[in-house]
This record gives sequence, structure tokens and C-alpha cells, in this order.
Amino acid sequence: MSGLTKNIFGAIITLLLIAFVFSLFYTEQKPTTVFSLDQLASKINSGEVAKITVSGNDLTIQLKDGPQATSKKETEVGLSETLKNYGVNPLALQKVNLEIKEESGFRYWASILIPSLLPLLIIGVFLWLMFRQARTGMSQAFTFGKANIKLFTQFKDRITFEDVAGLKEAKEELVEVVDFLKNPKKYLEIGARIPRGILLYGSTGTGKTLLARSVAGESNVPFFHISGSEFVEMFVGIGASRVRDLFRTAKKAAPCIVFIDEIDAVGRERGAGLGGGHDEREQTLNQILVEMDGFDRETQVIVIAATNRPDILDSALLRPGRFDRRIILDLPNINDREAILKIHSREKILNRDINLRQVAERTPGFSGADLANLLNEAAILAARKNRKEVIQQNIFDSIEKVLLGPERRSRVLSVKEKEITAYHEAGHALVATSIKNADPVHKVSIIARGRTGGYTLKLPIEETYLRTKSQFMADLAVLLGGYISERIIFGDISTGGSNDLQIASDLARKLVTKFGMSEKIGPITYGKTEELVFLGREIATEKNYSEKVAGEIDKEVRAIIEKARDLAKKIITSRNRVLKAIAKKLIEKETLEREEFDTLIKSFKLKPISV
Repeated sequence: MSGLTKNIFGAIITLLLIAFVFSLFYTEQKPTTVFSLDQLASKINSGEVAKITVSGNDLTIQLKDGPQATSKKETEVGLSETLKNYGVNPLALQKVNLEIKEESGFRYWASILIPSLLPLLIIGVFLWLMFRQARTGMSQAFTFGKANIKLFTQFKDRITFEDVAGLKEAKEELVEVVDFLKNPKKYLEIGARIPRGILLYGSTGTGKTLLARSVAGESNVPFFHISGSEFVEMFVGIGASRVRDLFRTAKKAAPCIVFIDEIDAVGRERGAGLGGGHDEREQTLNQILVEMDGFDRETQVIVIAATNRPDILDSALLRPGRFDRRIILDLPNINDREAILKIHSREKILNRDINLRQVAERTPGFSGADLANLLNEAAILAARKNRKEVIQQNIFDSIEKVLLGPERRSRVLSVKEKEITAYHEAGHALVATSIKNADPVHKVSIIARGRTGGYTLKLPIEETYLRTKSQFMADLAVLLGGYISERIIFGDISTGGSNDLQIASDLARKLVTKFGMSEKIGPITYGKTEELVFLGREIATEKNYSEKVAGEIDKEVRAIIEKARDLAKKIITSRNRVLKAIAKKLIEKETLEREEFDTLIKSFKLKPISV
């Protein structure tokens, strides 16, 4: 709640209290008759008065056959004496019920104090609100140097190592750390030293933060967590002060674990900024280095940090004694993906016929976060179609949505554009199914998705971590299959293959300059990548070769592209009938799944040709 909101809320409460106090003393006023003392004496003598209530000098008169009336007696003189002076008959006065009412109690004092104190109370309340706001601002000024550290306190969605699929080696490393903190004697007796720092690194979505949360769930020691970006402010020295406060708090709770997420926000290589030694981020990093392994080495605080950019971290941060362990989190393989899908499908209502193994086969390169998003998109798609459960096709459609974007059926193609797109995708599919080292075709479609007019979905048969030159050449031929198909069928080319050509050109240049797969250029890498300080991205490449070598590289890239083009042209020319059959089927049905595509190809008795 902001300060302004609190002030408004306080003012409303104050006004309501004032209204309540006034309501206690408010009585509906009716017009009353006021008698003079001689009129009152006349009424008593005539027997019309039933009761007189005396409250101080005020008289409340109750008539026998009429409403109440009021009057006042003489001050410092009794009522009986006053009435006697006005000629009231004593016998008539005896018939009147006289009641003396003491003027005391809450109403009496409130009627005296409230008119004088109420304005002072209102002014005091507003002054209190103003001073409280000022104190809040002052307290914030003095807490800039405090770390916004959070203590893990058994969240509702607490997870353990059993809830993290895959990452077997990474979990084994962290299980040792948790066991060390629980049973330090077992390790200390043989001279083992507790690790000071553990660095988790891997590509985005591989589960670094999830793994840290599982450590928090497993450990019985205090677990503090903070983001690297929370250290640095615009004020000089704040980051270093927060680091000191973080480790001071952690040491008081030792043994404990401190988790710093996205440590690259403050752990970048020093000397690359514009601020030199006075750069705020570098001062923060210096303080982290001192706290982790400075003069004071007696500590039982373990620091776990996560980043997806270990290449930009300062070398002093990565040396032994600071981050002693570096745990790599790879993208999950097919078995891990199946296990991850099972975990994320626990809260989803899935059809009993769903085969998660097939989903894992169709998702190579997906991270754990991608798979969680995939099942969520499938559930949304099923709900949109008013289904009570998620079916297999919902998940397959979600895979394509995650990879390529949502379907754009509203994008209506003309008859000519639809034909060009059909032959373009048919060219990709035909070349892919005709080359030994190409990945098999799983789906061909001319329905627009994202920014593509159509697509050919190819997936590998098995998980591979190395790729050969022949596989790269097969990829190049498949990429150029759509371009060659358009030229052969229509004698012209369209802009539909521009992205294919860009990918093929980049891949061919990498074969020459990065992978050393050119016979003519040889096993040498060319070009040095530089990073822009502010963005931290690889956006510039320094030429570390001569202009003559640059010309040779360009010639070799062209030669590789032309070789792949000739292979694609040979396949499409020799199997023109198959190309036309695929394109005709696409124009008719718009989408061909793997089974239907394989049936169509087998009808022509095709045999893959070698590269």
C-alpha cells in the first residue's frame, strides 16, 4: 500500500470516528414549549402539571394532558422556594411529582470537553499522518544498504529432488552439499572441506532456479535467496553495502545456504565497463569476492549461484576457493523429456490414450520450461475447443505452436500463392526423404504459422550431440529444396525461400570458418567474436585474416552452397512425378501427417539415395 493510499485511508477512518462520536450526542430535536416561572406557577395551581424534573437550573415539565415543556429556575435558589415566591399553593405543589436529576456522567463532561478538544484532535491526527510519512521516507533512506534477502519458509509449492526430472549428475552434486550441512562430522573426520560456492549454468529453461528450490526443500538449514540485480542501485556503494549485509545475515544463521539468481548481473568481467575502478557493479563484485574468500575464511555459508552466461563471469569469481563446483545443466534427452512431461502433466486431465513418449520424440532441443509451456498450451487449446480432457492431437498442435507460432487460417492465399507454397514445401519434403543423412519428415503443411507461409517438420531419429559434414550437407540440400522446386516448376522464384537461403548461407559459412570442414581452406577457424559492453551479446566479429583469405572463404562458401543446390536439383528433377503428387495432395488437404506422407512416398517405391 502506497503512502498516499495510507493517508487517505487514515483520513476516512478519522472522519468516521468523528461522525460516530457526534451520533452519540445527537437526539432528534422537537419544538418544545418554554414556560416562564409565573406561567409554571399558574399551571401548578390549576393542577395541570404532573411531574417536574430538575437538572441544575433546567426544569423539564410534564403536563397531565399535553407535551413536555421547559423552564428555568433562579440560580442558587431551590425550586420550592422559587415557586413559593411566585405564589404557588403548597397543597397544589404536593400533588406534583418532583425529581432531582444530578448533572454528571459522560454526557456532561463530553458536552463540555468535545467542543473545545475536537478541533485539536483533528489537527493532531493530520499532523501525525504527516510526520509518519516523513519518518517512512527517512527510514527508507537509511535502509538503502540493507539486502533484500528472503528466507525460504516452506512455500506451499515446496519441491524436492524427486520433483526434478532428469539432471541426475547435477542432483548428485547438490545432494552431497545438503548432506554435508546435515552431517558435517562424517566429512570433516576425513579432512573434507565444505565447498564455498556452487555455480549452476546452462541454457535458459534448463531448471537452474528449480534445482535451487529443490535444495531449499531438501535442506534443514536456513536457505536465503536473492537476485543479482537487487544488489546494484544508482547510488554509489549501495551494492557493496548490500553484499556485506547479505553475508553478515547469513553468517549469523550459519550453517546455511545463500542462492544468488542471475549472478551475471554483477559478476561480469572487470575492466570492461566505462566506470573503471569506480564502477558500481565492479565495486559490488569486489565485495562478493572478498566475502566468499577473503581474509576471513572461517565460514559455513555455501553460496549457490545460477547463470546462463558463464563465459562473461570474472575469472576471480570462478577460481577454486570461491566457486569450487561448476554444475552444467544440459538440455534434457528423450528419457528426461518423458519424465519431465509426466511431472508437468500431474495437474492436467489427460486422455488415457496419450503417449508421452511420442511427445518426447517430437520435442528434441526443448528445455524443461518449454515442455511445461507445451502442456499448458495443450490444455488451453483443449479448453478452447470445449473438451473435458487433453488429447494427443492437442499436444502435437501445441508443439507446432511453440516452434512456429499460432495458426493463421485468416491469412487467405490466392490460388497461385497456394500452388507456389505447396510446391515449395513439397520440394523440402521430397529432398529430405531422399537423402540418407537427412532427418525424417513428420509433417508437411501449407497453413501459415507465425511468419511462415508453410512448413516442413523434420525430427531426428535419435538424440545426437555431434554432427558430421555429410549431415550438414544434407541439411543444406533440404533448405534449398523449396527454392529449386519453384525454379523447376514455375521457371521463376518467389520471396518465400528468403529465410531458407539466409539459414543456408550462415550454415555454409560456419562449415568453413568455425567447423573446419572445408577441404580447400583446411582445419582453421577464422574470425574472433567480440561483445558489446552494454548489451553483452555477440554482435560483432573481428577479422583476424587477410583480404585474400576472405576471398577464398567466400569462394568456398559459394562452392558448398552450389554443391547442395546441385544435389537438390538432381533429386527434384529425377523425381518430378513424386513432387507433383505431394504438391497436389497439399493443395487438396493443406496438411500431411507422417503416416499419410509415408504412404504417398511408398506408392512410388522410392529408395533413399546416398550423398
